[in-house]
Amino acid sequence: MTAGRLVRGRPRAADLTDLAYAAGWRGVRALPEPLAAAAFRLGADLALRRDGRGVRRLRANLARVAPAGTDLDRLTRAAMRSYARYWLEVFRLRELGEDRIVGRMRLLDEHLLRQSHARGGGTILALPHMGNWEQAGAWLAATGIPFTTVAERLRPESLFERFVAFRTALGMEVIPLTGGESPPFDLLRERLRGGGTLCLLADRDLSRSGVPVEFFGATARMPGGPAALALATGATLLPVTLWFDRDGWSGRIHPAVPPSDVATMTQSLADAFAAGIAAHPADWHMLQRVWRDDP
Repeated sequence: MTAGRLVRGRPRAADLTDLAYAAGWRGVRALPEPLAAAAFRLGADLALRRDGRGVRRLRANLARVAPAGTDLDRLTRAAMRSYARYWLEVFRLRELGEDRIVGRMRLLDEHLLRQSHARGGGTILALPHMGNWEQAGAWLAATGIPFTTVAERLRPESLFERFVAFRTALGMEVIPLTGGESPPFDLLRERLRGGGTLCLLADRDLSRSGVPVEFFGATARMPGGPAALALATGATLLPVTLWFDRDGWSGRIHPAVPPSDVATMTQSLADAFAAGIAAHPADWHMLQRVWRDDP
């Protein structure tokens, strides 16, 4: 480790984060799967008990989406365990094998996706942070639909590069949200005009200039990029929701969003996301602020 990466002789926090992820990828892959799963469930329960900021935000978000009378403590525990399962599977995804990734995926209304891909006019799959979107991406590539996605640039750069390499190995093309050679919108538009497919997480705005939508009865902001790209290219915009099953994964392709304007189309995405989240709230991994009236 060079002197530039030390703070008073100690590694920076960002470097320790990267080392922790590297150790996770190596160590979790070496453990027997039942032991690793038990360890991650225990970790989720311990995090719940500590009740840090992310857990408190998750509980507040779930309070918005859960029906009246829901045991919120029980739901939050299930959501933390679901989130832990996501990370366990991320670390072990390449060990799961293509047969399992494909064979244990159940996708409702898959024909909507296949029909759009066959037309060759470009397809945008817009998803909330539900289930395991990494596994869904691996499934998509393994079943004959290569795609492009956008990744938030993490710090340190080595951690970002680690995730890019992981996703590239699964068959994804990854474009950085910031700091790339070209603006991501231009590159994504180019891929769609060539008949390609995009997968975009779209339930949380990272730009602070997102589109206001009604989401579970209050105002949230979601990125307008998916709708803007669909309007600019004529691509099909398909909302997708995902959730965990005991022995695998499930998802739904929702009907295509009709072309109109960015605000209306983004609201249609929010409505589809809300339907999926309401059906499977424990598998919505949202530990960040969503609604504008939240503190």
